[in-house]
Amino acid sequence: MEQSNHSEHRQDGMEHAMHEGHREPGSKDNDHSGRHAGMAADFRRRFWVSLVITLPILVLSPMLQKLVGLQEAIRFPGDIHVLFGLSSAVFWYGGWPFLKGLFEELKSGRPGMMTLVAVAITTAYVYSSAVVFGLTGMPFFWELATLVDIMLLGHWIEMKSVMGASKALEELAKLMPSDAHKLMPDGDVKDVPLGELMVDDKVLVKPGEKIPADGVVVEGESSVNESMLTGESTPVTKKTGSKVIGGAINDEGSLTIEVKGTGKDSFLSQVIDLVKQAQESKSKTQDLANTAAMWLTIIALGGGAITLFTWLVLINKDFAFAIERSVTVMVIACPHALGLAVPLVVAVSTALAARNGLLIRNRVSFEGSRKLQAIIFDKTGTLTEGRFGVTDTLVLSQDINAESLLQYAASVDANSEHPIAKAIASSSEKKFPVESFKGIAGKGAEGRVGGKEVKVVSPGFLREQNIAMADERVEGLQAQGKTVVFVLLDGQLKGAVALADIIRPESKQAIAELKAMNIRCMMLTGDNKQVAQWVSEQIGLDEYFAEVLPQDKAAKVKEVQSRGVMVAMTGDGVNDAPALAQADLGIAIGAGSDVAVETADVILVRSNPLDVVAIVQLSRATYRKMIQNLLWATGYNVVAIPLAAGALYAWDMLLTPALGAVLMSASTVIVAINARLLKIKRQDSKSKRGQ
Repeated sequence: MEQSNHSEHRQDGMEHAMHEGHREPGSKDNDHSGRHAGMAADFRRRFWVSLVITLPILVLSPMLQKLVGLQEAIRFPGDIHVLFGLSSAVFWYGGWPFLKGLFEELKSGRPGMMTLVAVAITTAYVYSSAVVFGLTGMPFFWELATLVDIMLLGHWIEMKSVMGASKALEELAKLMPSDAHKLMPDGDVKDVPLGELMVDDKVLVKPGEKIPADGVVVEGESSVNESMLTGESTPVTKKTGSKVIGGAINDEGSLTIEVKGTGKDSFLSQVIDLVKQAQESKSKTQDLANTAAMWLTIIALGGGAITLFTWLVLINKDFAFAIERSVTVMVIACPHALGLAVPLVVAVSTALAARNGLLIRNRVSFEGSRKLQAIIFDKTGTLTEGRFGVTDTLVLSQDINAESLLQYAASVDANSEHPIAKAIASSSEKKFPVESFKGIAGKGAEGRVGGKEVKVVSPGFLREQNIAMADERVEGLQAQGKTVVFVLLDGQLKGAVALADIIRPESKQAIAELKAMNIRCMMLTGDNKQVAQWVSEQIGLDEYFAEVLPQDKAAKVKEVQSRGVMVAMTGDGVNDAPALAQADLGIAIGAGSDVAVETADVILVRSNPLDVVAIVQLSRATYRKMIQNLLWATGYNVVAIPLAAGALYAWDMLLTPALGAVLMSASTVIVAINARLLKIKRQDSKSKRGQ
């Protein structure tokens, strides 16, 4: 907890430094998204300006001139003062965020990366300035400039990764239409903005339109697609007295709705509130680089002070020698490599993930996913394709075969826009001409095919017409939660067609691989228990939660978290957004709703459950690289700092400032190369990727 607070404070310190005079016009202090965007832009601007100024600094640096043997060719009168001026610009402009962060961290008594960078650049600047104006020694201006550049680059990369502050609330609002067809008292229809709708107003919703507000149907009958709001895959029949949800899509018939919920009372607003609560309660992961920086700060300050005291007081060396040793220790501890150890791995892993269809939006949650113990999958659109398909064709009469039965049903349903009818129509390539087609409101469709009266109807139609149907096979399919419709020819029951949400072919393999990684796999769905049990058995889940209301999904994630396990949530619907935000890692199927995508920490572009496996694998590989880089970036100090302090001076072994700078550079190069070696192990066959 202490380290988490420490990491949080460092970010707050950076925000304070950035927004002390760099706040966007009209922005508010609680606008985290705007603040992060402004901070990223500020770091980017300071980095490019400082980098441009650094180029002549490198050319004018005596140490580098000596290394390449061009000191005589490049030197000119007053060049050291030009070098001083350019370095001052980098120190004050490029280093300003770190100097501000230093005061914030010291004020709280928790020194970290900002303190270490500020101490290093200040020490190098003050010492080098003293050399310019008379002190014997070698200036450290090029080390100062490159350190500022690298740290600005590292923080720019870091801020870009955290500025993916969720746009979920904006995307939720986009689900609602911009206006509504309001029925006026005189019977006219007037298009009005949603903000003008009041409770008890009546609105007309045409086929294909979004329902503008929560309400009750007072006239009309239709099927409504609520899957993006409730997670229920089956279109819901709505008739007089039925409740409807704002944002749902009216499929086929016209509906007249009496408004019952607007503004904060609406279902959508409640989802928005849940997203806010879940995002605000999201925990933070310890920042390893910041922890390392805290210890390096202590080592740098303590080591520099001890070195100065030892040479100046105990050994009685002259001040110029003692201060050079002390400054070399301070500079050798400068976190060139540390500043890039984590951001470079982040950049490489992000690019690597993108090439594999995995978009990382929140690096803290992504990095933490290596410790996942459970993954909860939404059913519709995630483990399944979110569309109906024919799974079974049952023949209930001996005078017809399954193929002909399905052709009759597909021929009639080809004229209907109902999702179930479309699924049946697409199940047969061969179709017959249909005459006298008409829909049976809420019950199915009928038409004449080859002189026969063909009806494709629901179980409710059979009950209304007192048509007997007793077949254990049908009961078995219904027990699995499948939707069963019946086919009648000339009034005689001939067969049945069963439909279900189609399970993705990759789902079973993904679950098996995750379980092999000791990750418990669960499913969360708004569908009934029979459907959930059937899907669970088909793909080998450990556990499932059925009939979960939208407002309860985040609570289910909390329930699993309360078992003491780290949980990921994978989903695609608006109803999944609060659960995605609540989970330790939110994974969105890219083909899903925009709100789910914007609330998630990771987005799966290919809508392939196998990519969830790849996320965990990449997270573990990324963490290993980070640890390797941090160990190297800090570990070389174990050797370099004592040498810089003069521990082996008695044996004529003394680390010069030039050699110290080379060691720093070598450490940075090693860290960069190691980051580039990051790879992701995954099976890449087209069949397994679902392409």
